[in-house]
Amino acid sequence: MKPDHLLSSRSFMTSGVQWATRSGVNDSLLVPDTQHRGIVAALPKTPRAYAMLARFDRPIGWWLLFWPCAWGVLLAGGEARWGLILWLLVGSIAMRGAGCVLNDIVDADLDRKVARTASRPVASGQVSVKAAWVWLLSLCAVGLVVLFQLRWQAQLVALGSVALVAAYPFMKRITWWPQAWLGMVFTWGALVGWIEIRGDQLAVIAALYAGSIFWCIGYDTIYALQDREDDAVVGIRSSALRLGSHVRGGVAGFYALALAFWALAFWTLRQDWVALVALVPVALHLGFQIVTLNTEDGDNALARFRSNRDLGLVMALACWVVGNAGIL
Repeated sequence: MKPDHLLSSRSFMTSGVQWATRSGVNDSLLVPDTQHRGIVAALPKTPRAYAMLARFDRPIGWWLLFWPCAWGVLLAGGEARWGLILWLLVGSIAMRGAGCVLNDIVDADLDRKVARTASRPVASGQVSVKAAWVWLLSLCAVGLVVLFQLRWQAQLVALGSVALVAAYPFMKRITWWPQAWLGMVFTWGALVGWIEIRGDQLAVIAALYAGSIFWCIGYDTIYALQDREDDAVVGIRSSALRLGSHVRGGVAGFYALALAFWALAFWTLRQDWVALVALVPVALHLGFQIVTLNTEDGDNALARFRSNRDLGLVMALACWVVGNAGIL
């Protein structure tokens, strides 16, 4: 008999499969929380499996990886470097995809035990482990092309994230706070963007990076709410489980620390009222997430998590205003 606490997530998966059937997709490759069902579903079965493996159906991941890159560039005064920003977007798409492939290779055994992830390509057998490694190396090759667009100092900073990325899939097995490790990995682009533009005032970028880490811990804790029951059964650790009934307060604390460090970064760079006022829209957006978060509703948590794509844009505008002293 299946545990009762799995029924809600399994029914969520069933609804995704039912959608696929109605849409003419005859396999369960499309996971329930996919965003671009039509685009991915239109692909032939094999290319679709690789697209799903790299999470091309869920662009939220590459947006969350990209925005800190843009923040670093814009806060450093690189608002005219649109070519660089586009390259960083391409790199974010490729490297986020590579990270997802590595994660699925390492976590295939765990993914099969969690309702939301059991249909992932490697876990479900749609893509072999060997083929997944080839796909991983192909995505890394795209990232290498992007790396060559940077000056050597920024290249070294970018390469410094490799060990963090490689270790991340194992963190959920050894710590209750894999979200903290993800924060270091997923916001590393802020360092790259800043160093590509300038090599001074490192206290500014250190504060921006620290705030970005806490932002990531907050939004990924929200994301982890979807899997709390399944994770507890199969032994996956997460901040959502660790915080228990205090998730909302925990996320509020992480977001407050993010704002504090971002305010420090802005004020260190530009000591006038604009530095703090620029963060007001950011604070309002984060506050909205906390106030409207329903920790018992997976759909609500997923929507709040995805809203951080918009938060990234709001923060980018703030970095642009503060980084370009001539605006105000």
